[in-house]
Amino acid sequence: MSIATDLIRNIAVAGHGDTGKTTFVENLLFLTGVISRPESVESGKTVSDYTDEEIENKISIHTALTHVDWNGVKVNLLDTPGSSDFVGEVVAAFRTAETACVLVNAKAGVQIETIKLWRRLVARGLPRIVFVNRMDDEGADYQNVLDDLSQKFDTNFVSLTVPIGAGSNYRGIVSLLDNKAYLFKDGAAEEATDIPAEMTDQVAEARAALIEAAAEGDDELVAKFLEEESLTDEEVLRGLKTGVQDLKLIPVLCGAALKTSGLSAFLNAVTGICRSPAGVEETILDNDGNESKISISSDNSFSALCFKTSIDQFSGKLSFVKLITGTLTSDTELYSVREGKKEKVSKFYIAQGKKLEEVNQLCAGDIGILAKIASARTNDSFCTPEKQFAFKPLALPQPVHAIAIEGAQKKDEDKLGEALHKVVEEDLTFRVEFNPETKETVVSGMGELHINMILDKIREHQKIEVNTRIPKVAYRETITKPAEATYRHKKQSGGHGQFGEVSIKIRPLERGQQYQFDNMIRGMAVSKGYIPGIEKGLHEAMSEGFVAGYPAVDIGTELLDGKEHSVDSSEMAFKLAAKGALKDAVAKAGATLLEPVMNLEVFIEEQYLGDVLSDLTSRRGRVLGQEALGGGIISIQAQVPQSELMRYSIDLRSITSGTGSFEMSFDHYSPISGKIADDVIKAAQADKENS
Repeated sequence: MSIATDLIRNIAVAGHGDTGKTTFVENLLFLTGVISRPESVESGKTVSDYTDEEIENKISIHTALTHVDWNGVKVNLLDTPGSSDFVGEVVAAFRTAETACVLVNAKAGVQIETIKLWRRLVARGLPRIVFVNRMDDEGADYQNVLDDLSQKFDTNFVSLTVPIGAGSNYRGIVSLLDNKAYLFKDGAAEEATDIPAEMTDQVAEARAALIEAAAEGDDELVAKFLEEESLTDEEVLRGLKTGVQDLKLIPVLCGAALKTSGLSAFLNAVTGICRSPAGVEETILDNDGNESKISISSDNSFSALCFKTSIDQFSGKLSFVKLITGTLTSDTELYSVREGKKEKVSKFYIAQGKKLEEVNQLCAGDIGILAKIASARTNDSFCTPEKQFAFKPLALPQPVHAIAIEGAQKKDEDKLGEALHKVVEEDLTFRVEFNPETKETVVSGMGELHINMILDKIREHQKIEVNTRIPKVAYRETITKPAEATYRHKKQSGGHGQFGEVSIKIRPLERGQQYQFDNMIRGMAVSKGYIPGIEKGLHEAMSEGFVAGYPAVDIGTELLDGKEHSVDSSEMAFKLAAKGALKDAVAKAGATLLEPVMNLEVFIEEQYLGDVLSDLTSRRGRVLGQEALGGGIISIQAQVPQSELMRYSIDLRSITSGTGSFEMSFDHYSPISGKIADDVIKAAQADKENS
């Protein structure tokens, strides 16, 4: 039997790199008896980091699913990567969980990725708790971290635990919920004991603040607190639970995961304060794209969202799903909304890292794995044939780093293509596109590390060599002023000849309008049957370009006049006449090149501000503004030509000693001229000569 929905907690464990997330999850598994002893990340034997690339690089790359049982409640833990290169895994985990646990380093405090993750959580409206980890590190300071959190994030942080010492003097924590001290013992679970006498006043003050925050979390408790200045333990939990769910407060706990310290209090908070999936609303879409809400409940017919896909060499394709409604059994008939067909699932599992545990039933709110559904993809919605709808897909970030790739040998191209296709199925932040303009296969992802790991895996598993280079930029061409031209296409070669004459006027359109055609001919100067040929000629000429062979855009064309021959005219003749007329007109219309310009948001430590601003200026960037996020973290907003950003993920890390990160999206095309345009034209001509 599966566990009831209200006895499930889904927790996404997230944080900046090196905050100890994997160690945190590993020691939770140890504390609850899932594993006999916790392993270190360095050993390569942790439950969460189990893939070859994770073991080799000693970092988390994929979100790992584990679960523990605490006081009769099933806690699903989604251990997410800390590097921005793998943010897609984090986004999927946030979509799946009802609560996020954000780990913060007790010495470093809030860091760049903490801020970026927090923004995503705020955008999703996802309740969260904070665990201040590594209190046993030298320089750890719990109060400084609390102040840092309050400074950077405009919300009410409430301590649920108080540390006993810090650094080499760290001995454990005091839980303010049950008024007990929990002292760690190396190699064993922490033990509950009395609060140290010297901490009595500190704990009393902290608990008073906790009770006041709990009262403010629930409007019904405010009156009682104002009258009696106290609440019962049950009322405190109720107030905290309501406050967390309504985003009025965020609980903060502390500990040292490596010593299994502070974890009992964490699980007590998760099971006692964090909400279950029951009643949480999900957005669904009907066949016309209209949105509505559905609540997580076992009472309705089966439905589930696939939030992650993994291809295992032994188990085949694994589809990680969260059940939204109903119950999944071996008799359940699945309907894939995207495929429009039924799927039969005889086996499904829950997971402890790579270890799959077959179960015979899953209920709404739980997370499971469907095996060997060949057509399944991330973002797929499953339901019953009788009641069809789709869930709103994951909102994934745009890639920020791209490279052009090709097989070192022609015979490897098909093998490479198949391998890339499999990666795209697993990772929706990795994209593969063939650019017909530049005739390149371009892969893009969330950073250099992201792409390099994927390509290294392909090289190793497929035994093929892959060549990479900086991709070419997809420039555009346009005009800057109106012009007119008349062109006659005439050819005689025995038999029927070719004749068509076209007079046109062209004008610049607003950026983004692409193309406009107006037939201004009155009368029968050109038969209606030849007009489609004229339009085809205009389209062909624009696609071929006029300056450097890039597609022309934002040109409005008026067909003013023309002439035809009763015998020699044809659609082909008028197509060629239109192409010639447009080329002649563009030659008089101030043709220019356009380059893509990107919106850029850069996150850096304040000490690197001058260097980063100087670098953006050298890239022809236009800084739109900057914002102090608190604690020495700066956000810079700018617009920069795409051609200047092809190696930015690499260069920014070099400038900021690996701490900086950025997000990027396309904004508009902008004219270029002078030496920059000349260089683009020369490069295009060289490519044409070499092709």
